[in-house]
Amino acid sequence: MPPKIKVLKKDIINAAVDLVRENGETALNARNIASALNCSTQPVFSNFATMEELRSAVIEAADRLCNEYIQREVEKALYPPYKASGMAYIRFAKEEKELFRLLYMRDRSAEAIPEETELGSQMENLVHDNTGLEGDDKKLFHLEMWSYVHGIATMTATGFCNLEWELISKMLTDAYQGMKKQYEME
Repeated sequence: MPPKIKVLKKDIINAAVDLVRENGETALNARNIASALNCSTQPVFSNFATMEELRSAVIEAADRLCNEYIQREVEKALYPPYKASGMAYIRFAKEEKELFRLLYMRDRSAEAIPEETELGSQMENLVHDNTGLEGDDKKLFHLEMWSYVHGIATMTATGFCNLEWELISKMLTDAYQGMKKQYEME
């Protein structure tokens, strides 16, 4: 009898991420994953108690991928780190439309949303370092900028617009400089 091929948890997650990437979240089911891995659904349910558990693992993997985009953009040093993170977020939305939708355009009304995240805190610290803003002002500044960046990313992910990178860069600079000037006047 030939040995059974062991399907690892990471293989299942990678296959599931690829399925979402190519076909959207609706493709995320045990049968499609098994087909992609050329196996039965048994390994899927041996590694994950529920499809919701697998979906959570896919969301975590997509989040890591988005953070890798941000890290790479910051390391390129083409833009200041705060701007680079916004450019990377928009690039992720453009290049990984379905993963972006899964992460940032799903219904989260039933989820417990953390008030602070590590990335959010890092971005707020960059706002402080670049503007001198503190406390609620730095939080609001970042929220306003992130909302602007998220709007561009969402329009990109949904195909509403396809802006050139130079224009996106200018838009982010204009918004940042305008907000900074507004906060200086207060």
